[in-house]
Amino acid sequence: MLPRQENRWWSVKLQSLGSKEHFLRYAGRYARRPPIAQRRITSIDTQEITFWAKDRRLGSRTIVRLTLEEFIFAWMQHIPDDYEHTVRSFGLFAPRAIRKSLAAVFTILGQSPRPRPRPLSWNLSIMRDFGWDPLLDHNGSRMRWTQRTAPQAA
Repeated sequence: MLPRQENRWWSVKLQSLGSKEHFLRYAGRYARRPPIAQRRITSIDTQEITFWAKDRRLGSRTIVRLTLEEFIFAWMQHIPDDYEHTVRSFGLFAPRAIRKSLAAVFTILGQSPRPRPRPLSWNLSIMRDFGWDPLLDHNGSRMRWTQRTAPQAA
């Protein structure tokens, strides 16, 4: 992947990014669900990155030290390839969980949800978005539905 990306034209303003630590914190904010939370990174220097991780066997936090190359290689494995999709939300914020728990939230708050508005008809959507009425003929008369004609046999 890196040789292919190396040949692309990149327009990056490096002077505004400051240190490597500043860049990693900046990039972490804009990456979609980065594999490591920004708050877990404890130090960054020219040789290695130090962060804490949860050791599931011991049930506690452990300090992990990786070289810059190891860290970037580990991070690259979480970047989806072209045309791959990622999970946008999960847990309590997943659409299915929100749909199931929304009624309980309204009940707790003593409120009722607003009714969903009816969608605009196709002709009103065209009038709103494009500024012309599709049901007016070339004379300016309003067209109306009369009947459907059956297709002719071939």
